[in-house]
Amino acid sequence: MNLKVIAFDADDTLFVNEPYFQETEAKFCALMSDYLSYQGLSQQLFTTEVNNLDLYGYGIKGYTLSMIEAAMKISNKTLSVEVIDKIITLGKELLQKPIELLDGVEETLEALKGKYKLIVATKGDLKDQQSKLHRSGLGHYFHHIEVMSDKQELNYQKLLGRLEIEPHEFFMIGNSLKSDVLPVLGIGGYAVHIPFHTTWEHEKINHTVEHPNFRTLEKISDVLEILL
Repeated sequence: MNLKVIAFDADDTLFVNEPYFQETEAKFCALMSDYLSYQGLSQQLFTTEVNNLDLYGYGIKGYTLSMIEAAMKISNKTLSVEVIDKIITLGKELLQKPIELLDGVEETLEALKGKYKLIVATKGDLKDQQSKLHRSGLGHYFHHIEVMSDKQELNYQKLLGRLEIEPHEFFMIGNSLKSDVLPVLGIGGYAVHIPFHTTWEHEKINHTVEHPNFRTLEKISDVLEILL
């Protein structure tokens, strides 16, 4: 490998994210429990959120709007202002969750610093992701922070164009096979999957990945055996 750029996903790769969304979903379902079962509420919220991705993109603000929309559908537009206010509060609480670094993250970044150009390549709301990286204390490790509207092959190709590198010079590390691995392999880059204990349903795939440019590792510090 003749690598120039090592890219890290942020949520559930550098720091905890999905468990906070699951916690918020549980509170939403408890709030709406008079209308449907937990499973029914969860499915309605998920369907609404996925249907809104083209409009809102990824992130907490879009998720909050989807909670409100799902609640309106579930209640047949009879929801009280008080309940809507509580849902907005859930969204605000989600935006203010503490930053919990995953094991080995800072040590790995410290070991790679100066040897490669390190960047963040993540999805979500720009302001929220910038805030999380600032609060994480990791920002100084990165040459570039890219908050992507999506993670398809075209999005990565545009990123590589801005970085002025070729696909074979790019190495992506993330917890999502769908977003962090498959599109990178598709354009000729290298990718490592570091599974997180929980994954958003929309990020799951139903097949295994086999490719010479791909590895699955148990923890983030294991990449040092490949890169150093």
